[in-house]
Amino acid sequence: MTKLLKPILLAMLLAAPFVQAAYESDSPIDFSLQRLHGDKVSLSDYRQQWVVLNYWATWCAPCREEIPDLSALHQARDDITVLGLAYEDTEMENFDAFLEEFKPSYPILLVDVYAPPEPFGAPKALPTTVILDPEGFPVKTYLGPVTREDIESFIDAQ
Repeated sequence: MTKLLKPILLAMLLAAPFVQAAYESDSPIDFSLQRLHGDKVSLSDYRQQWVVLNYWATWCAPCREEIPDLSALHQARDDITVLGLAYEDTEMENFDAFLEEFKPSYPILLVDVYAPPEPFGAPKALPTTVILDPEGFPVKTYLGPVTREDIESFIDAQ
């Protein structure tokens, strides 16, 4: 059984960057989430910028690999804001220890795994990255790892 599962899981992992989940909306997306050790942040606070919502968890290896690229993107572009959506039910000390090691440059927002924000709900995979255009509409979703180059290529082509 294990010999069968390994190739299937490997195929799913390799295909994940090419799988897209579409989120459609007739109005701009807006919800508020608690910032780690801070106050609430609303997506509408970032209108007129591209917003990159990145669902991640401390135990997710591909999520860890994305952090340097997403941090560089967040720091390099004034027209793009990256928001890390921590999709994990864990103690604050675990988040603190993780963030001390990986040091993302972008804000980390806490997602209630029992009531994730609509219209996205629970992510189908981790990491999941949703790009919102400057008006707040979802325009692109990546299931699985994504790079700074992928995001910039998409945004610059718009």
